[in-house]
Amino acid sequence: MSEGTMQRRAQHQRDVRAGRLNRVLVSAAAVPAILLAAGCSSDSGSGDDAKKASESASASASPSPTVQAAAYRTLPEPCDVLSKKTLGELVPKGAKSGKEGNSDDTSSRSNCSWDSLDNNGVDGSQFRWLNVSLLRFESDVTRGSADELAQEYYAKQVTDARSVKDAKNTKAEPLTGTGDQATAVRYDLKKKEGSFKQQTIVVRVENVVVTLDYNGAGLAGEKTPDADELMKDATKAAKEVVAAVTEANEAEAGKGSTSSKAPSASKAPSQSASKSPSKAATSSRTPAKKS
Repeated sequence: MSEGTMQRRAQHQRDVRAGRLNRVLVSAAAVPAILLAAGCSSDSGSGDDAKKASESASASASPSPTVQAAAYRTLPEPCDVLSKKTLGELVPKGAKSGKEGNSDDTSSRSNCSWDSLDNNGVDGSQFRWLNVSLLRFESDVTRGSADELAQEYYAKQVTDARSVKDAKNTKAEPLTGTGDQATAVRYDLKKKEGSFKQQTIVVRVENVVVTLDYNGAGLAGEKTPDADELMKDATKAAKEVVAAVTEANEAEAGKGSTSSKAPSASKAPSQSASKSPSKAATSSRTPAKKS
């Protein structure tokens, strides 16, 4: 073998070894790049998880929704909201005949009714019927504040009073100086016993709605009572009921301040807020039957 041939073979072997070395170096350099890419991918996922965790923590730390607390927390005894003098004027023969309606929570809903029949024999009779309904609302985060709920119910009561079936000569007007909102509704209603003059007064005072119904009729030939006089008496009575509601809550507030030093004496808030107004003891606005 010639010397030139030997040199070329030696050079070829060196080139082969150099090629192998380069491939090893390239492969070795690729490993950190792969690891780096994997590290970046892992860091990115961890960042997203951390962001989600932070957002969740912020959401859980947000304050719960709140509504304004109810101003009034109780109701007076329904059959005691009117003085003996007032009852004597409105239902003279039935001032002591107050009948309290059924209620599962008298601090939130109650009513009382009276009826009076002044029987004059062949000369006829004068009939009167009076009903007072009280409904108190509590604030509820899902339904709204006590005042808002009371306003909604107040509006519904006025609408109902103006929409009585078979009513004639219906009139409605706002009343001033009676609670926070007040409306008087009057109408005539013909029944088999006679012609009745109906007066309905709806009042909202804070978170309490008062509905007072008062009607009268002349029976068996007796003259029909004057609607203006009936409305005058009903308005006076409604103001008296509102005053009784206010006084009852002032007395309740006084008890609360007296016992404020004793934590165990504090009263738990009423649960009546979630209850629907449709379950309240409200007037039927139909006169009581002659006994």
